[in-house]
Amino acid sequence: MHSVRTCRQVGRIETNVRELLEKYAKHLELERSISPLTVRNYLHDVRGFLDYLEEQKVGSLEKVDRRTMRGYLGWLHQRKYVRRSITRKLSALRSFYRYLARENLARAQPLSSLSAPKLEKRLPAFLGLEEVWRLLEAPQCSSPLESRDRAILETLYAAGLRVSELAALDLEDISLDSREIRVWGKGSRERIALIGGPAASALADYMDRARLKLMGKDETNALFLNRFGCRLSERGIQNMVRKYARKAGIDMRVFPHVMRHTFATHLLDGGADLRSVQDLLGHARLSSTQVYTHVTRSQMRRNYLAAHPRSRERKEQ
Repeated sequence: MHSVRTCRQVGRIETNVRELLEKYAKHLELERSISPLTVRNYLHDVRGFLDYLEEQKVGSLEKVDRRTMRGYLGWLHQRKYVRRSITRKLSALRSFYRYLARENLARAQPLSSLSAPKLEKRLPAFLGLEEVWRLLEAPQCSSPLESRDRAILETLYAAGLRVSELAALDLEDISLDSREIRVWGKGSRERIALIGGPAASALADYMDRARLKLMGKDETNALFLNRFGCRLSERGIQNMVRKYARKAGIDMRVFPHVMRHTFATHLLDGGADLRSVQDLLGHARLSSTQVYTHVTRSQMRRNYLAAHPRSRERKEQ
């Protein structure tokens, strides 16, 4: 946990930092509809920046200028932060300064002319079909928790949900008859996700038997429950997915988002059109979905080079 002074000079106004960050967090959650995990990351990055300013004896956020920010970038590089982390931190600070300007707490926008480091292009990681089958079958369903875990894994792969969307599901969001799930995505956008027979069966088994055993005395509409009868957290889902990936003997690190990547990649490999995949993923922009076409092309090239007898020049005899 970063240590910050109780009060700082923000612009010309003496402001309690804890109170300011609490208001900023509410702004992100309520007005910008940002997920709790992203809000937590933003606050962590802002606190880190405030600690840097304290270390450099910069007494006011309004005194931060381009030179200060370049020093901060150098400070991050010295501590071996990767480009993606630096870009995220700058994004968090841009958002924070926009909020300060809106609240008349700071006039300066020191990041307006500062460009983020160029990110190396990385293709989304995804699982092969055999790996997916092993992962889905890893929970033996011999206990209520394993029945829950099988339902979660099947739903992640069948519907391509974000972990925040999965954790927020309530009972009334599930329609097993039509095999549809009502999902509230980024920006509070509602969409309908689809599931197949195996996911519907796993959900029915969990909802009919296992969930009742997990629920305590207090009734709740939350779909997925932890061992104490409360809503299962995003962190709990992440830990569960990693556990079963290890059990299934999968070498790569598997997170819930890898299941989302796998969902999209397998749909495109199977012939689904890009617009349909965009709608199913809940992407606001088609460009966010197009990255998966690069994944499928990359996989297609590897398959071609490995399988075609004349894909490579023969060595001279």
